[in-house]
Amino acid sequence: MAAPKKVSREITLELDAGNAAMVDVGKMLGPTGVNTRALKLDYDAATAAQRGEVVPVVVTVFEDRSYALRYKTPPTAYLIRKVLGLPGGSARPGTQAVAKMSRQQLRDVAERKLPDLNTDDVEAAMRQVAGTARSMGVLIADE
Repeated sequence: MAAPKKVSREITLELDAGNAAMVDVGKMLGPTGVNTRALKLDYDAATAAQRGEVVPVVVTVFEDRSYALRYKTPPTAYLIRKVLGLPGGSARPGTQAVAKMSRQQLRDVAERKLPDLNTDDVEAAMRQVAGTARSMGVLIADE
């Protein structure tokens, strides 16, 4: 059995799925010596089905300049904005509401985020997503 590779650095990038900007990849990974072109091609191929979304990826860079990619779900705020069709959140979240989210929309976002959250209970995930929605100035129906 081969010895495990030594990890040099771990970097999280939020890139456009299927069409990552080479500038963003190079800016963060250039100093590590990783082949950024190969990494971009790997990322674009793996996320092509989610084109148009923001898909975070954790890049683990090893001492031999190789890398491993671990894909995550889109950010919660991004998913809420997408479901509600909003350009952004409220400028004053405590006093100004920008939209109202139904329980079903909340459940859909929570189920999508479940793999990245620190729970496997959908109700707990819904409470976490609801907190993010409130901080954006989005009201939750039946609350």
